[in-house]
Amino acid sequence: MPSQVNLICKLTERRLVSIQSCGITLLDAVENTDEKGVRQVSLFFGAGANPERISFAKGWKIVVTRSVSGGLWYVVETSTAGPLELHLGSESVEVDPANAELDLLSAANAMVAIRNGEDADTVLTWLKYHCTSHGMTAAVILNRAKPDTDENFLTTLKKGLKKAEFGCDVVVIDAAVPLGQPDLPPDAHPYCAPAAPGKDRMVVPAPDPWSSPFGTPLFYEIARARHLAKARAIANIDVSDLLLEDEAKNIFDRADEAASGVISILGTQCYPWRIRKDKPIHFADHICIQFDNDSKVKKWCIAPARAPEKSVWRAVRIGNAAPDETQITRFNRFMALRHPERSVSKIVPKSSLIEQRYLLKFSQNYFKHKPVRAPKLSLEPPISQRDRSVIVTTMKNEGPFILEWLAYHRAIGFSDFLVYTNDCTDGTDTLLDLLQAKGFLQHRANPFRLTGLKPQHAALQAAEKESVIQNAKWVACIDVDEYINIKVGAGTLDDLFAVIPDANMISMTWRLFGNADIHTYADRFITEQFTRCAPELARKPHQAWGFKTLFQNSGLFKKLGVHRPKGLNAQLVDQINWVNGSGTPLPRNHYRNAWRSTVETYGYDLVSLNHYAVRSAESFLVKRDRGRVNHVDRDQGLAYWFRMNNNAELDHSIASKSKTLMSEYDAILADEQIASMHFDCVKMHQEKIRELLGSTHYAEFYAALTSQRLEKLSKMHAHFGANVFLAGPDVIPDEILSQDPDENLFFTVSKREATHE
Repeated sequence: MPSQVNLICKLTERRLVSIQSCGITLLDAVENTDEKGVRQVSLFFGAGANPERISFAKGWKIVVTRSVSGGLWYVVETSTAGPLELHLGSESVEVDPANAELDLLSAANAMVAIRNGEDADTVLTWLKYHCTSHGMTAAVILNRAKPDTDENFLTTLKKGLKKAEFGCDVVVIDAAVPLGQPDLPPDAHPYCAPAAPGKDRMVVPAPDPWSSPFGTPLFYEIARARHLAKARAIANIDVSDLLLEDEAKNIFDRADEAASGVISILGTQCYPWRIRKDKPIHFADHICIQFDNDSKVKKWCIAPARAPEKSVWRAVRIGNAAPDETQITRFNRFMALRHPERSVSKIVPKSSLIEQRYLLKFSQNYFKHKPVRAPKLSLEPPISQRDRSVIVTTMKNEGPFILEWLAYHRAIGFSDFLVYTNDCTDGTDTLLDLLQAKGFLQHRANPFRLTGLKPQHAALQAAEKESVIQNAKWVACIDVDEYINIKVGAGTLDDLFAVIPDANMISMTWRLFGNADIHTYADRFITEQFTRCAPELARKPHQAWGFKTLFQNSGLFKKLGVHRPKGLNAQLVDQINWVNGSGTPLPRNHYRNAWRSTVETYGYDLVSLNHYAVRSAESFLVKRDRGRVNHVDRDQGLAYWFRMNNNAELDHSIASKSKTLMSEYDAILADEQIASMHFDCVKMHQEKIRELLGSTHYAEFYAALTSQRLEKLSKMHAHFGANVFLAGPDVIPDEILSQDPDENLFFTVSKREATHE
């Protein structure tokens, strides 16, 4: 690294020459003299400026006009002395341009940066680090603070620079007009943090272009015209960013040696694990990154003398110049400095954060800091009862379907069942209480009214405290219309675990099974009656590839979730071995929030989840009348039937378990009390069907479900766009329905036509 010979810091204060008139914003005006001694002025106008409303007084000639990121950039010249008269719309204004000061930073290794509320100590730390570790000799900093509102910043900065043990020419340019995006709140607010959770629930302050995310890319050309055109090399990072330590060669040397004179700088967002109370936020607090976010912030470094003459300096790239890909440099963006929240979880999900060794060493070695570290966790060791596998589920009026589902999952190896119910009127509760008394399962009343949560979420929250869950090795949260279909060996859990012995999480992608054109209810096995389903490659509707997860209860996650466990303990992320239904590992970006498979992650070879969401048309009437267990405010109408009733293909793979299912079912039904209660549930289900069919509304609904139109549509899902499934079957024209489907047939509607139920 070059040694710092000059240990004097010089501070130069400037302000943009800005005018707002007739809806047009002049950001800055900079005067210089070209090589022939001709007087020139560069003028920079904000986004939305109409060139037809901008003109110049007689004697001024336009020599350059450019549009840059929505703004306008003019270079005008004159052979006369005197002020520049500018016509903006219907008004004339006199402009007194700032003089270009290119010799001030001539041959400097300079940074150009934005300051948006960061305190002076942060800026001083930023300056010192880059001067002493990266050979920086100058910095141009745009201070975006509203005029006369932040005097303490410059006062403290001046004092700090006088005491500095490094040398640097610092130019602070004050904004004279707001330079942020006009429709966003202050950048410091969590809403503007890219990874902040729960943005849809935030109370967001009013837009404030003085402090909102930066929206004036032309500033970099302003800085070039004012101070930086003769600098040796210029790196564009903000005062909340630090370049990575590099013992080989500094960034300015890299740019000066690059073939194009331009190199890219790629930034990683980093975060504290926690900030100590009553302590200012510091670079050294940041020791974590998101394990599942590989996106990079893009910046640049340019050596003007080597770069193409027509290069344009923008916010994230240099226009008209290709960066030298062999010289890419890295930096870290310290997010709690940009978004100074005391609670880190407001700007990033804590479940995504893992310690990064380089950041920890940087904090400890460079800053001599002791950051708050993430707690050390380990997988919970197995205990004596942890050879058990449990299903937790919620039910409402599912009486006729319980025994088959229970017998089937006992037959494939599940040892325990925890069932939560609410508002049942068909004997479900009585049957479950009886099964509990006989030792087949555990039954609980759903506490959702006490918690204010939706029934399914309330049940899972309560289940976390149950010993049957805490003592289980494997847990699955599935519904009574879902059957785990294991396709290896004899179809048992042990067979599945033997094939993927290292997996501790297994996603089971839904295979939507339709009604197979069966209209009437019969007390027969669901798995035997309904054998028509969606194809394996079924990207639409959106629900077709939802998955449920069979997972080891070992402490990787904090709580149960409907589709997968939630609240990842990110410190254990390297211990996760999460595979899909074909045994293929899932990518890390699925670990925290994914609930459905994609083209890259679906798989059915080892295990799938047969989802019998509709059953017979008659049973669907009862299901609709009952309402959804989880989404209590959503109707299961015709659009739902259309989405979930997929009869495109035949699939009999689950039939291989029929013998063990029948054996287990017969053993349960051998109990006379259980058998009697089951048949009572069947009878009540049949009575409910008759009652519903006796009403005009449900009779018409049933007629629509069983129509030839709906039967044919249930085999044509692959030919419709996603919006069709949102809109419902009525948007499909008869001429589409009348065609013989082939692979070339495709129909969709616009988003405007696609209305949710």
